[in-house]
Amino acid sequence: MGQKVLMKGNEAIGEAAIRANCQGFFGYPITPQTEISAYLSRKMPKIERVFLQAESEIAAINMVYGAAGTGVRCMTSSSSPGISLKAEGISYIAGAELPCVIVNIVRGGPGLGSIQPAQSDYFQATKGGSHGDFNMPVYAPASVQEMVDLVQDAFDTADMYRTPVMVMGDGMLGQMMEPVEFKERAPKSLPEKTWAADGLKGRAKHNIINSLYLQSEKLEQHNLKLQEKYAEIKKNETRYELYKCDEEVDLIMVAYGTTSRICKNVVKMAEAEGIKLGLIRPITLWPFPTEAFEKTIGNTKHGYMSVEMSCGQMIEDVRLSVEGRQPVHFYGRTGGMVPHPEDILNKVKEVVGGRK
Repeated sequence: MGQKVLMKGNEAIGEAAIRANCQGFFGYPITPQTEISAYLSRKMPKIERVFLQAESEIAAINMVYGAAGTGVRCMTSSSSPGISLKAEGISYIAGAELPCVIVNIVRGGPGLGSIQPAQSDYFQATKGGSHGDFNMPVYAPASVQEMVDLVQDAFDTADMYRTPVMVMGDGMLGQMMEPVEFKERAPKSLPEKTWAADGLKGRAKHNIINSLYLQSEKLEQHNLKLQEKYAEIKKNETRYELYKCDEEVDLIMVAYGTTSRICKNVVKMAEAEGIKLGLIRPITLWPFPTEAFEKTIGNTKHGYMSVEMSCGQMIEDVRLSVEGRQPVHFYGRTGGMVPHPEDILNKVKEVVGGRK
């Protein structure tokens, strides 16, 4: 076992990107993710890699577009309003089938909102977040260690499927400090980047990076090809954790990120009061782990409860997965408020009827 080091979440993301062989970072500062940029601004030039603070978020995502087109590993990071500004570029990158990693450390909204932690960018991340028929894998870490692991996984997934990949954490994960281990990772077998615009290299013609198709028939074929890729991602890359769901329980909570950690405490608190709870923790928000509900649909007496730091966004995917076979309840805090375990437990009692 390797040595653990104490790191802030945002800085751990930066170090994980370096160790994943990220060659270029293009970003613009915004709280609560600025430490990612600050960390990489110190580290990247020392190892002869590119760090560039762009003049805006729009410029940053288009720099990622250009760098990704050459086949190098590259990344950007931002927080909520900054991701909104990057939305057009993300759609271009998805359309051009380019691999890159986008980090969103979510803050309260809408508008400028606050700099406090939230999960209210779920729709933006999982429902496309921009124009056109596209999806991108979205990882939701629940610890600083998982931030490290999932950032490195995100680069591999991006290269495997030629797609942008998002790692989405909340402001609390970005700012908290925890011990992390940077493990030696076996090289993954990834496809050669024969599509990259990196010179002729013996080819008869230059590779061209593009997302423009003026003929409707060709654009439709391109979209259908993308849908086939997304089906493969759903088949191969869906990830989740089942916590205490292997026997009959009174209620199964569904939560991700920081909220899932709080819910694990609620499970223990409920046990002391004679209430049995389980937890489904999506690790990929897209693809959403529908399989987890198929596995647990017969194990819950009172259905499911989506617990979120939002007004209720993930609950839509929970309902789609449940398909009306069980009740679906909701508890959420918004505006940067973090749910208290006692308040979640009170909502649980309201649903299941108190002591069992």
